[in-house]
Amino acid sequence: MKKVSILCSLPMDSAGAAMLTGVADIVAAPDQSAESLYKTIADADILVVRSQLPMDLFDRPNRLIGVVRHGTGLDLIPVASATAHNIPVANVPGVNSQAVVEYCVASFLALARGFGRMDHTLRNEGWGKARALTGAATEIAGKTVGIVGLGAIGAALAHVCKVGFGMRVIGYQRNAATMPSFVEAVDLDTLFMQSDFISLNCPLTDATRHLVNADRLRSMKKDAVIVNAARGPVVDELALAQALREGWIRGAAVDVFAEQPLKADHPFLALDNIILTPHAAALTKESSEKMGVGTARQILQLLKDERPDFLVNPEVWERRRRLSDFAPQGVTV
Repeated sequence: MKKVSILCSLPMDSAGAAMLTGVADIVAAPDQSAESLYKTIADADILVVRSQLPMDLFDRPNRLIGVVRHGTGLDLIPVASATAHNIPVANVPGVNSQAVVEYCVASFLALARGFGRMDHTLRNEGWGKARALTGAATEIAGKTVGIVGLGAIGAALAHVCKVGFGMRVIGYQRNAATMPSFVEAVDLDTLFMQSDFISLNCPLTDATRHLVNADRLRSMKKDAVIVNAARGPVVDELALAQALREGWIRGAAVDVFAEQPLKADHPFLALDNIILTPHAAALTKESSEKMGVGTARQILQLLKDERPDFLVNPEVWERRRRLSDFAPQGVTV
């Protein structure tokens, strides 16, 4: 009899994998292409998601009893399709909030002080040229930060900015009633016009796609900066590249992109007033371990036919497939 098979779109954290030792065979997809997932999905009992899934993946023959997001964002998963196929989907919310908050604050500081450009200048043009750049350095204390999306991450970032740096915090989200009391609720256009620092911490939806466009970038202060640790398509990348190239704004930090990995000819790569990271804002040793452990716990719940702690499509639970349905095919229950 073979063990339960767990397919990972990317390898899961070792702490979580260790919890499943002896319980399941964990297999990572050969690569992140749709073709690889199409070929491997049929033999999987549970799918662990760390990269974008094809929208039609669950239309392919499969015996999945559950899908678990190794993290928070559900836009990587065609949840509606999973629901239509009676496949439970779970995620691990909140475990990477601290990592993303620290990324956003670090980006504010690095952009305000010009650390990237200063480091490059010191190495290539010398001490004097690098020191001259301090004339453009600014402090973040007392400045206005605008946060788009005040969920767990945005609210935590707002607290750090308010308490840690004495910043004025303004924010936008569809349900303003759930904002922290110290955050001033404003509309999007006001947020872009008044902010010295902007952080995007919203989900990707039809309403937020290209929320950052040329008009809003032109409305920003000349010395303002913007940080995107949300999802790539929230920003019109060509408009942002133009804004940075032509000096509409001071700088940006971008962790997520419309197409990932970032292509070699992407216009961001030719700019020196942007910090680029490879979708790493949420990834630290601590957060990765928490994501792995949380993922493993919900996998174990699914294998025991228990409802996962963070089931996102509860309507399928009573009509879900069970592992025992496939026991005659040689799967150890």
